[in-house]
Amino acid sequence: MALLAKAVAADHQLLDESTIRETLQAGLGGQFQKARVLVLIPDHTRTMPLPQLFRLMVNTLHDVSQLDFMVALGTHPPLTHEQLLHLVGISYEESQKEYAHVGLLNHIWNDPELLLQLGVLPLEQIQTIAGDNWHPSLGGDVPVQINQLAMTYDQIIILGPTFPHEVVGFSGGAKYLFPGISGPEMINVTHWLGALITILDTIGIENTPMREMIHAAAAMVRVPITLVSVVVEKVGLAGMFIGDMQTAFHEAVKLSSALQITWVDEPFQQVLSFAPPMYDELWTAAKAMYKLEPAIADGGEVIVYAPHLEKVSDVHGKFLHRIGYHVRDYFLKQWEQFQDVPLGVLAHSTHLKGSGTFENGIENPRIKVTLASKMSREDCERLNLGYLDYRTINPADWQGREGMLYVPKAGEMLYRLKAR
Repeated sequence: MALLAKAVAADHQLLDESTIRETLQAGLGGQFQKARVLVLIPDHTRTMPLPQLFRLMVNTLHDVSQLDFMVALGTHPPLTHEQLLHLVGISYEESQKEYAHVGLLNHIWNDPELLLQLGVLPLEQIQTIAGDNWHPSLGGDVPVQINQLAMTYDQIIILGPTFPHEVVGFSGGAKYLFPGISGPEMINVTHWLGALITILDTIGIENTPMREMIHAAAAMVRVPITLVSVVVEKVGLAGMFIGDMQTAFHEAVKLSSALQITWVDEPFQQVLSFAPPMYDELWTAAKAMYKLEPAIADGGEVIVYAPHLEKVSDVHGKFLHRIGYHVRDYFLKQWEQFQDVPLGVLAHSTHLKGSGTFENGIENPRIKVTLASKMSREDCERLNLGYLDYRTINPADWQGREGMLYVPKAGEMLYRLKAR
């Protein structure tokens, strides 16, 4: 299917509001008259001018019979009503007047009564998709569950950004369904498969086994879906692509690859990677490591610099404080000790720790990961992470020094080493 509409800004420019409005009108305007429409959106841990897009989307879809926005949270904590209003950039008064007809919803992933099973991805299919990366720890058949409320609409629109991503290669597209509004099984298996493959062989790659799994699950969704995939540069939009999920996603990946991957000639020995306040847990602030690992020399160090950070994860913290952060083989070679831990939690642990080996009871990470946050030295030691007092850090000291890099807003731009 051809794209319904697209807009790409000139080099180092951003789409202006009139272009965004015209593109939305060309791709969505008048297509869903009298329909019940659900728009899936990201939470605050993704950079996107959502307040602007929310208002433009509501205006574009003025002729639908029902319009709701659901935050595709995956396993992130649900947002309060006040947080939902802030996310889409409207006041309480506006929510009661001009936007009173628009619903703002959270996805809830861990309540079976709110999920609908669409089918099953059988073990044989998962083994085929995973290929040489398949491991018995992935388990058997995977039930494909999704937010049952989402299946009651006439049309789903996915509105979200595409960035290089540590689990599936690039974020966006059908990922807003699985894991965005899915049940725990798809979340866990796709994340653990990504961990088995490792970030180094996943991030910044369009077609990965995890993406294939997601598309296989998405094929079971019977509600029509349109994708509005955007590519962000700084705080604005460099591109917008509207169409079917795979076509619009592919176009967004091409632009993201050009704008959001920085290629370096030599690996860095040490990186100070600032995790901005939008990452309010280590669960998401770990992206400040993910996007840098491919550009770090063996034996190098990534310092996740997050002066605001006080906690690991409200949802998953109890497991992470118990198991800590380790390389993949630490878990695989002691599997009987970790079988009760959700696979998605194990995946996050290995992603932050990075690649490495575990032989004869000795763990050898490829690089060192240090946390500079409000978490104490004792907490970092229990988590098996390095500790640095964030108050001793002056980012200016990192400027222009050979083998060192300061990243002032980490988590979305991918750094990669040029092939030699």
